[in-house]
Amino acid sequence: MILDCTCGPRSFWFDKNDSRVIFADKRMEQHDLKDSSSVGGFRSIEIKPNILLDFSSMPFKSDSFDLVIFDPPHLEKNGATGWLAKKYGKLLGNWTYEIERGFSECFRVLRPNGTLIFKWNEWDIPISNILVLTNQKPLFGHKCGRQSKTHWIVFQK
Repeated sequence: MILDCTCGPRSFWFDKNDSRVIFADKRMEQHDLKDSSSVGGFRSIEIKPNILLDFSSMPFKSDSFDLVIFDPPHLEKNGATGWLAKKYGKLLGNWTYEIERGFSECFRVLRPNGTLIFKWNEWDIPISNILVLTNQKPLFGHKCGRQSKTHWIVFQK
């Protein structure tokens, strides 16, 4: 069983309705936002999880999932009304504690020898400031994007 605990609009999924995955998020929203780079001048964003939850306190039993995807909000300085904030969410308040709890919860619900895929864009906050929020050691990772600011990092429990 697979858990995407921060699914947002499911942007990186090939099959956005894959039956092997529980798509979860704390938001359920639909937005049609002005965007001159999109066809028709609007960008549609739909966040429609299978289950509403807060990734820092998940309602699952320990050792429940073979694979967990953790792609938390990464923007701190972006305005609350922009399409990036609507798509990815925004870091608010004591976000370091929230991310630390998120890591802890992801590893709690992950089965022994299970895999955690962590995605982070360091546009506002360097990855080095994030990896210190877990005591787990990453196996490997990959940088991507135009400016190589998005990190995909793999952990094993």
